[in-house]
Amino acid sequence: MHFLYKRREFITLLGGATMAWPLAARAQQPAMPVVGFLRAGDVPHNRVTAFRQGLKEAGFVDGQNVAIAYHWDQTDRSPVLVADLLRRQVAVIVGNTPAALAAKAATTTVPIVFVTGGDPVRYGLVTSLNRPGGNVTGISFLSAELGSKQLGLLRELRPVAARIAALVDPKWPLTEGFVSELRAAALAVEQQLIVLDVSSDREIETAFTTLVQRGAGALHVGIGGFMSSQRERIVALASRHALPTISSYREFVEAGSLMSYAPSITDANRQAGIYAGRILKGEKPGDLPVMLPTKFEFVINLKTAKALGLELPDRLLIAADEVIE
Repeated sequence: MHFLYKRREFITLLGGATMAWPLAARAQQPAMPVVGFLRAGDVPHNRVTAFRQGLKEAGFVDGQNVAIAYHWDQTDRSPVLVADLLRRQVAVIVGNTPAALAAKAATTTVPIVFVTGGDPVRYGLVTSLNRPGGNVTGISFLSAELGSKQLGLLRELRPVAARIAALVDPKWPLTEGFVSELRAAALAVEQQLIVLDVSSDREIETAFTTLVQRGAGALHVGIGGFMSSQRERIVALASRHALPTISSYREFVEAGSLMSYAPSITDANRQAGIYAGRILKGEKPGDLPVMLPTKFEFVINLKTAKALGLELPDRLLIAADEVIE
């Protein structure tokens, strides 16, 4: 899907259709700057709400003194959507990893604020965390670097699992680093790891058949927009096969997965809103240091643990930031 969301001045685009802005809206544009909010994959509501909250904290309210153009879809159309935003002369583009990479490739002048789960220097978004330079800055919540910690939590709850499976999307830019981290963590503790690529709906069913046949006793869900968009299906299949599951996204736990551990992605989107607001006020993105996570979230679904027959150690329950019962 391809959406342009607005209060009054902008037209909703449905089903990928392209429509021109009315002249009245274009005439208003200089008085009301437009922020392009661009993502590959779905956008959980709480992240949009957090982004708008950040903008508000910086002094900008959607429909009053700023307009937000929301673009997202499940395909690899980020370059097309970036081009559309640039034609509309947006003041700032805010995007996740694929969106920000596409935006950086398309413009050296329009400010870009990224929200990424990886190392932004490693993936070419900026040359330095402290002094990004150029037209790009943002927030990194480092979910791609947490494989060791997440694997350890999974092993602590299911120490008898001879094999742990990992579902990953090979098309997501951060997947290669994520898998490398996970393999190194598994090797360090002599844990057998089964890595299965999934990048379409039908491949998920096939992957679960494979991992069950190969005797996986627990599941680690990879990162990225596609994985997040498939959380309901993945959680349902994991439940059917009684597989304890960990991911980087609390939305999985809310949907019935066992647990998640990662920096707060909601807070990262709020910080992105604050940075977008500061840029609208005149600050240069190259002067704004990349923000790293300060808040981590460990979420456990106690109802799922009981259904799986797992006894949760008190130390984990005490360490949890939230326990869903």
